[in-house]
Amino acid sequence: MKTFIRKILFTLGIIVVFPLLIPFIITTEKEIIKADVERWQNCLSWEQRPINIQLLALLKEAKEFRNLYYFRLFKGNFWGRFFMYLLKTIYRECPYFFLDSSCNIGPGLFIQHGFSTIIMADMGENCWVNQQVTIGYKDKTGRPKIGDNVRITAGAKVIGNINIGNNVTVGANAVVIKDVPDNCVVVGVPAYIIKQDGVKVKLNNAG
Repeated sequence: MKTFIRKILFTLGIIVVFPLLIPFIITTEKEIIKADVERWQNCLSWEQRPINIQLLALLKEAKEFRNLYYFRLFKGNFWGRFFMYLLKTIYRECPYFFLDSSCNIGPGLFIQHGFSTIIMADMGENCWVNQQVTIGYKDKTGRPKIGDNVRITAGAKVIGNINIGNNVTVGANAVVIKDVPDNCVVVGVPAYIIKQDGVKVKLNNAG
């Protein structure tokens, strides 16, 4: 009985957000949105569903995903943006997660608990960002450039015109203000490398 009720409630929720499928159907950003959906499905360990249903489920359940969805639509064609602006008046974004529209972000960005999180950076594929993270400008010189498969954990700050390599993990509450090479784990204030290429090190060249 409980399973049946859950299915009914899920179906009703999907019907409520169904209009949000319209811009997906007509946008030129369909493929990157599909990649986002698949990434979130895997990160959240959700059951496999048809892409349209899974997209609607995410738009219903994960408001941070809604911000990312609107970000993708903004990058696409006129009609996708047109319907996005109409629907945003009804289906609100997550108010405590800010994703700057000027950013260039690869497919598969996952936001876990996006409370008080700001992203103003160019990012690669399959990045992961937690709550209370700030990524952005220190001054007019520029903003961070972040590689693929980067994980930036709770409370971390990545600031300024710096480069973060591929497969980097930024530890909780770390403050990164200098370049970080590939395959590193950095922690601390200012951040320093504690592991590179799977080997423990301590090099004060990451922040």
